[in-house]
Amino acid sequence: MADAAPRLHALVEQLLGVPLPVRVRAWDGSQAGPPDAPTLVVRNRRGLRRFLFKPGELGLARAWVAGDLEIEGDLYRALDLVSGLVWERGEDARTLTQALRDPEVRAAVRGLLKLAGPPLPPAPPREEVRRAGHLHTRRTDRRAISHHYDVGNDFYELVLGPSMVYSCAYWESADSTLELAQRDKLELVCRKLDLAPGRRLLDVGCGWGSLAIHAAREHGADVVGITLSQEQAAHARKRVADAGLTDKIEIRVQDYRDVADGPYDAISSIGMAEHVGSAKYLEYAQVLFALLKPGGRLLNHQIARRPHQDESAYDLDSFIDAYVFPDGELAPVGTTVGHLERAGFEVRDVESIREHYALTLRRWVARLEADWRRAVQLAGPGRARVWRLYMAASALAFEHNRLGVNQVLAVRTPESGDSAMPLRSRTWN
Repeated sequence: MADAAPRLHALVEQLLGVPLPVRVRAWDGSQAGPPDAPTLVVRNRRGLRRFLFKPGELGLARAWVAGDLEIEGDLYRALDLVSGLVWERGEDARTLTQALRDPEVRAAVRGLLKLAGPPLPPAPPREEVRRAGHLHTRRTDRRAISHHYDVGNDFYELVLGPSMVYSCAYWESADSTLELAQRDKLELVCRKLDLAPGRRLLDVGCGWGSLAIHAAREHGADVVGITLSQEQAAHARKRVADAGLTDKIEIRVQDYRDVADGPYDAISSIGMAEHVGSAKYLEYAQVLFALLKPGGRLLNHQIARRPHQDESAYDLDSFIDAYVFPDGELAPVGTTVGHLERAGFEVRDVESIREHYALTLRRWVARLEADWRRAVQLAGPGRARVWRLYMAASALAFEHNRLGVNQVLAVRTPESGDSAMPLRSRTWN
């Protein structure tokens, strides 16, 4: 008799203590749960063992990446429905220990272990990062960047589109195109930095060179772009050459701590600071401050998380840390502003563009899903599944205000106090 799904559904509800809001289909073809809900497909017993040996987000992520777990129906709705059961509950060991004191919970766990079969923990998928070394040394930062960005330029072009911009776009309206919204973001950054012919721009974390090319071509700036990714640098250099801008743009594989040819008129840090780490952030801000000339501007475009009552309780997201951005850390926007001010900057403007990132991520997911077969050919099934899950889940996090993204404009204001900023830097509709 095919009864794995009803048993699994009932045991999970017993374990959680609340109704399971998704439908379940098990490896034996049986189904259980709300008929109109997205379906969680558990393709084999190994997927269940992954969750039991690593309860919570990481266990589910391992099953998803390995292909042991699928979602049929609306992915966004499914993630929304289960987020409160997994992500918002957390994986604190004390919480799990307390839960296991309940006889009904222990009985549910025993039932799940019996259903899962022989108690051998499956090996993590090969896409999972293996840790080695201290956080945020030059070596470990280089390894972390390589894990995320050296996936293949063709894969990133499939997801990002011809703009090759891997950060939040700037949308005039929700029905605009991704290409236009990314161009508007690049133009916004250049205008905030007041770029003009002959002014030197340092683009920290330059990606595939899109901002460097826009700044040189549209504003006449002389640009140095730095990245730790060999693949990004090679692609960026080719794009620069194809655009006929080799006399205006230099792309380097270089750590920000090793840049020694300041001063610059402006510095852009777009989607870079998330990789720096909380322990190194003040140093990062101080390095950028020292590289700017007096009166120079910094545009820091950075994802932010909501603050905790107890900031010492913050921990890295286990799925993101293991599969997406190793060693990446998010901080509240107030913490970022505080570090910039302590480094000597005068913060002049903070613009939240949270909703813009949700729109951007949904477009990236749509592009990935529309050419799924080729994405799998380029990056492998596990890596393609990682990107689909993390981008869809991130879109929901921005929509629900669990994450934000902010552009912080700061100036190395000279002792005279003349910031060279206009009295009204922007207007409101």
